[in-house]
Amino acid sequence: MKILVFLIVIASISTSFSCVDSSAKKPAATNVDEGFAVVELFTSEGCSSCPPADAVVANLLKEHNSNVYVLGYHVDYWDNLGWKDIFSSAVYTQTQREYAKNFKLSSVYTPQVIVNGTEQFVGSDAGKLNAVVNKDLQQTSIVKLNVDAKSADGKTVTVNYLTDASNGKLKIVLIQLMAENKIHSGENSGATLHHVNIVRDIKTVTAFENGNAVLKIPDGLSAKDCHVIAFNQNTNDSKITAAAEVDIQ
Repeated sequence: MKILVFLIVIASISTSFSCVDSSAKKPAATNVDEGFAVVELFTSEGCSSCPPADAVVANLLKEHNSNVYVLGYHVDYWDNLGWKDIFSSAVYTQTQREYAKNFKLSSVYTPQVIVNGTEQFVGSDAGKLNAVVNKDLQQTSIVKLNVDAKSADGKTVTVNYLTDASNGKLKIVLIQLMAENKIHSGENSGATLHHVNIVRDIKTVTAFENGNAVLKIPDGLSAKDCHVIAFNQNTNDSKITAAAEVDIQ
C-alpha cells in the first residue's frame, strides 16, 4: 500500500519564542511507496544531557527531506529539579513510561530516542540514530494512512484521517515546528535552547477506517507555527506501521 505523505514549504514564523527557516523548501505533497521513520525524542530543558540530543534530531530533519517524522516530547519529571520546562507534560511522561514497560527498562531516562516504536537508545547518539533511520527507510509499509488538518478558528485543529490499519491505535499529534527558550536556572542555566517539532497536544484513537480528532493550538501560537503528525501503532508490540505529516489549512 502507498502512504500519502504531505509536506509543505515552511514559512517564516514570528511569534515571541518560535521561528522557522523559510529556506527549508519541501514538496507540497508526495505519494510514495517507501520506508519511513518516526523518531520520538524524550527530552527536558532541565536536563544538561538533552541539548545535544535536540541538536541531533534537528540535524536529522535537515538531512532527510521526506519520510522522517520527528516528535519532541518534553517530560515533566525534571520540573522540580531547578527549572520548569514550559513545554513539559505528565502525558508525555506517561507515554515514555509505557514504552519503558514494553522495552522492559527498569526506569525512564532523558534524552531517549525511540524509532518506529521498536528501537530505543540514548538520544544524543547521532551515529546510532542515522543507522536505524536509514535501515527503516529501506523497508516499505503495507498500511495506508491519509490525513488532512484544518483550523477554522485559529484555536483548534480538526484532523480527518483515513486508514486501513486493522490492529492498534492511531496517534494524532500537534507539533510546534521550532522554538528557542532562555534558561534561567537548573542544569542548563544561562543557555538558550533550541527545539524542533515540539509535541504540544496529542490524541489517541482506535485505528479504524476513518474519523476525526480535534487538537488545541496553545496560546501564543497560530496554525502556521504548527504541523500535524499522525501514525498507526500496534497495541501488542508498539511497532509503528504508517505515518503522515501535514500542514494546517
